[in-house]
Amino acid sequence: MRAMILAAGRGERLRPLTDHTPKPLIPIQGKPLIVHHIERLAKAGITDIIINLNHLAEQIPAALGDGSRWHVHLHYSWENHLPEALETAGGIRHALPLLSSTFILVNGDIFTDFPFDELLNNPLNPEIDFRLVMVANPEHHPKGDFSLNRQQLGLCETDAQEADTCLTYAGIGLYKKSMFAGLPEGQRALGTLLREKIATQRGQGQVFSGLWVDVGTQERLEQVQNPIK
Repeated sequence: MRAMILAAGRGERLRPLTDHTPKPLIPIQGKPLIVHHIERLAKAGITDIIINLNHLAEQIPAALGDGSRWHVHLHYSWENHLPEALETAGGIRHALPLLSSTFILVNGDIFTDFPFDELLNNPLNPEIDFRLVMVANPEHHPKGDFSLNRQQLGLCETDAQEADTCLTYAGIGLYKKSMFAGLPEGQRALGTLLREKIATQRGQGQVFSGLWVDVGTQERLEQVQNPIK
């Protein structure tokens, strides 16, 4: 199984830092943010990792190389030559030739100690297209993204029952390549596609209660710059 790290974004909320440094290369606790992901994926046994590139694209391969120092193979999906930003689902569609039939997806702008072997050791059933890792709603996203009843994902606005909890998508998931294969090339948001699939009960979720921070603003970046005591 392969993994894909999303690293193409502009990082507007972290300007001016991201005017000259791609968000995944911002140092966190002594190493670039994306290296924390690479190390944890390698620890779980993932040896092939795809990274999509757009903003300041050349800097990431220059910093990471081929991945051999972490005993993995890094593959790059270049988007910076395209006429528009692809967004998440569009970026995955563009990288399809590099992906395995089932793959792990990780947002490049989160900081977490999630054990990726939890996804590797729990394969998807034939009737399920993806499993999302869900976390408690942070202060900046209090309403959450999807409801979760046992393992079944639902839409908060239509499916949430008293026993359900609306949680936040952690930016980590296990996906079938086939759910992106029919998409045309070009810009497409992942959220829209997830909602379509959840509405037909093809999405599962699991809860993670460990360290997780969406490093999207200067304030949250400062929270993770120093090791947790």
